[in-house]
Amino acid sequence: MLISETKKKDLEKKGYRFAGIHNHSGNKICHWTRKSIVDDGVCYKEQFYGIKSHRCLQMSPAIPYCQHKCLFCWRDTEITKTSWDTDDYDDPKTIIEDCIKNQKQLLCGFFGNDNANPKKLEECTKPNNAAISLAGEPLLYPEINQLLREFEKKDFTTFLVSNGERPDLLSKLEDEEPTQLYISLDAPNEEIYKKTCLPQVENGWQKLQESLDLLTTLDTRKVLRITSVHELNMLNTDEYAKIIDKTDIDYVEIKAYMFVGDSRNRLEWENMPTTAQLNKFAYDIAEKSGLDVIDEVEKSRVLLLGDKKPQKYNN
Repeated sequence: MLISETKKKDLEKKGYRFAGIHNHSGNKICHWTRKSIVDDGVCYKEQFYGIKSHRCLQMSPAIPYCQHKCLFCWRDTEITKTSWDTDDYDDPKTIIEDCIKNQKQLLCGFFGNDNANPKKLEECTKPNNAAISLAGEPLLYPEINQLLREFEKKDFTTFLVSNGERPDLLSKLEDEEPTQLYISLDAPNEEIYKKTCLPQVENGWQKLQESLDLLTTLDTRKVLRITSVHELNMLNTDEYAKIIDKTDIDYVEIKAYMFVGDSRNRLEWENMPTTAQLNKFAYDIAEKSGLDVIDEVEKSRVLLLGDKKPQKYNN
């Protein structure tokens, strides 16, 4: 069994719902999806890129698989395996269909909520963006290309987040690229990377650099994401800038670490940067890499760096 019954029940209490029969994929309603339905705010991805929060499916095909145990991760890293160690897995179509069913069930309570926006209520159970970022490393799912293809058939946009530890698998996305690809860059050098990401594999930093070099081969929107943790990785901005300079990316998202979930067992409240600390960090990196801070969502504690504002997806 990929996830013990005890851990599965624990995740379900936290709002996860599993898809298929092998317990490696599933989804969870995002905080901003709930907020959006009652017109109480939207995810930064809506402001930056046009993705409608009330129609976003937050999911993963590889919940128990990741090569990192990042200190800042809000997930339960105790269940994490570093590589796919079984031939048993669910097919992409089943995963998507089950996740959409889960979404409908998880949102059913809003149909009795007088504060729900009627138009959003009509649309929320018909998601059209997949945020493939809920947990784990999605590239480890053996049929990740087919999963992206199935989403495309259903007219979904796809936002895939990778830790960059499998450049060999990243290169195979040339056949079926996500709408937007994120690579996590959570350290400016190998020493800080090891302290922050706690890699469970050899040569993790080198693998990440290989993945960054590969981005020139991918014809999709590419974003570097930095989760900023005070007194851990918010330093050496010149080194971050050098990596950004040499990488073929469109945007950089600099986001504050939030003291939530299981990360509270590893870090302290004080590791959450203040708005002033986050802004200084972001503006330092922007200046040194020749980029502008082109947008910001203060509620989500995230700043967007780039040359020009992104064209929004017609979502």
